[in-house]
Amino acid sequence: MHNTDNLTFVKSSHSGGNGACVEVATTADGGRAVRDTKNRDGGTQFYTHDEWAAFVAGVKAGEFDV
Repeated sequence: MHNTDNLTFVKSSHSGGNGACVEVATTADGGRAVRDTKNRDGGTQFYTHDEWAAFVAGVKAGEFDV
C-alpha cells in the first residue's frame, strides 16, 4: 500500500481552471503517483519508474494521438 502523505503533487502549467486536471508526484523510488484534481481523495494510481518512462516515451512518439 502506498502512502501519499509526503508527496508533493503538481499539475501542468497548461491546465485550465476548469478542474478537469490530473496531478502528478514523484515517489521516493523514482516512480510517479497520479490523481484526479476533481476527486483527490478518490484514489491515486502509482507507476514504477519504468512504467512512467514508457508512458512518456509513448506520448512523445504520438502513440496516444487521436
